[in-house]
Amino acid sequence: MVQFRELDVRQILRDGGMPFQLIMDTFAGLDPDEGLKLRAIFEPVPLIRQLEKSGYSHVAKRLADDDWEIDFVPNKPIQRSEPAIAATEAVWPEPVWNLDLTDLAPPEPMERILSRLETMDDGEVLFALLNREPVFLFNELKARGHEWIGNFDSSGKTYRIMIRTTTGDQNNAGA
Repeated sequence: MVQFRELDVRQILRDGGMPFQLIMDTFAGLDPDEGLKLRAIFEPVPLIRQLEKSGYSHVAKRLADDDWEIDFVPNKPIQRSEPAIAATEAVWPEPVWNLDLTDLAPPEPMERILSRLETMDDGEVLFALLNREPVFLFNELKARGHEWIGNFDSSGKTYRIMIRTTTGDQNNAGA
């Protein structure tokens, strides 16, 4: 039976913080047969994919609109020969486009983001600032197979989103 450590990053995310390093440090400190119960305000798809590559399976449960519980269980002992951040940089390279769309009314921010994504190469990242959470954009990104991560800044007024383009098989989008 797997023993779980618990890590709750909901408040850090709500305050506009980026708890990635805390999460990776927690994983680095796990025993080979130990799992992690992570609480977040959204499903961290890029993190989940990265940890799957590192030998963890997961079960994600949406408890409320902004309350997720993700259980990570090791498939086998993890090799930790490289720092965790190096693998992450490969998954989320520096953005090639930075857009401040905070002064635009919907649907213009979504249209500009989708238009820019069409010109980008596979794996490139776009960063955008918005004046609200782009709930309709999420469905469009999922339909196109793109990955994204986002949250509000510490003021709670500006939504920050990073989108990684994919040009792979669109039939597997969101899988």
